[in-house]
Amino acid sequence: MFDKVHVKGKEQEPLFNLLTGNPVTGKSSIKWNFEKFIIGKEGNVVDRFRSATKPDSKKIISSIEKELSK
Repeated sequence: MFDKVHVKGKEQEPLFNLLTGNPVTGKSSIKWNFEKFIIGKEGNVVDRFRSATKPDSKKIISSIEKELSK
């Protein structure tokens, strides 16, 4: 993505509606920059990490490895 888009509110882009409104994340809006979402091979959201979680954290690595092993 190279354009500025709306991540919440009435003009929310469909991608962010999918990421923040599903059985895994529930109805929880993005609170701050750098939230991370793990998308499974079938295209479903399988995990979400808030901004405070570092990209190389054990939780994120474990989630990615779990999805790759399926």
